[in-house]
Amino acid sequence: MARTGRPKAELVLSDVERETLLRWSRRRTTAQALAFRCRIVLACAEGATNKAVAAELGVRAQTVARWRGRFVRDRLEGLSDEPRTGAPRTITDEQVEAVIVKTLEEKPASDDTQWSTRGMARATGMSQTAISRIWRAFGLKPHLVDTWKLSTDPQFIEKVRDVVGLYLAPPDKALVLCVDEKSQMQALDRTAPMLPMMPGVPGRQTHDYVRHGTTSLFAALDIATGKVIGQHQRRHRHQEFLRFLKTIDKNTPAELDLHLICDNYATHKTPEIMKWLASHPRFHLHFTPTSGSWLNLVERWFAELTNRKLRRSAHCSVTELETDVQAWIEAWNDDPKPFVWTRTADEILDSLAGYCTQILTTRTSNSDH
Repeated sequence: MARTGRPKAELVLSDVERETLLRWSRRRTTAQALAFRCRIVLACAEGATNKAVAAELGVRAQTVARWRGRFVRDRLEGLSDEPRTGAPRTITDEQVEAVIVKTLEEKPASDDTQWSTRGMARATGMSQTAISRIWRAFGLKPHLVDTWKLSTDPQFIEKVRDVVGLYLAPPDKALVLCVDEKSQMQALDRTAPMLPMMPGVPGRQTHDYVRHGTTSLFAALDIATGKVIGQHQRRHRHQEFLRFLKTIDKNTPAELDLHLICDNYATHKTPEIMKWLASHPRFHLHFTPTSGSWLNLVERWFAELTNRKLRRSAHCSVTELETDVQAWIEAWNDDPKPFVWTRTADEILDSLAGYCTQILTTRTSNSDH
């Protein structure tokens, strides 16, 4: 005899409940956990089994069964988190929702650009502590803002596919090198020695310093091995870039083609550079999109250099800085760590398309108001 499984609780929505669930599931300001629970209930209300809803939404069937049962038992209130032991709540769900909506959709009546806990407390009649707790619970940080920039390069898609293709499927009998310059590296000497770290106290260094000049580091990162070819130059014109290309030529096997991933800096495209490349056909330059330096893996290596060497170092001259950095590069090459690129070009472009859609939706929503 076939097993029918555990019987499902019958789930029928009223018009008001369906409208509320749809509003909560679509509203940008709704907590994502609550929106997801609404989608579970709406799918169950269409008559689908727990297993089918779980497969559609990418969760376990037990999760679907729990929220189906909670809704059948407590209706809309059952989708909220269950109360925990302790003192009874003094702030209602309506007050919490009002704070969230006000935080996300309104601006302060004053000339401030964002809400503060004190300002929101005055506007809602609640305590500053209550506002802080609500913001922490829903991950709201009005004082923070992230920056972003979209590339305007008309060949953005082609360049992304080209560079990512080199990372994921390098050509045979070839080296793929990520090339860039870390310009304006400063030889800084602190006005007092750095104080050592102690239990409970971090290392401390003076805020003021003496600058003894700058240098530029040209670097080529081999994506296969993680090894780096580095060369210091006091300037970063096309002459210095040409000198570095010759250094790469001397320090790589002559029988291998070289695919160099570079940015769109003008010094990489001068007539002198193009002429030299024409006479050295094993060199192939691939350019990242405008404002797309995040595609160049050598930038990740520059971050390692900054965090592990430059940020806490003190140097009395440019020569001392160059010697110190070169020693660090040699130590790196003794035990190199390659950076592995994992995302495909399609994944990057799909993520960007979703982000652009979000921006467009936000702009349209703001214009409606």
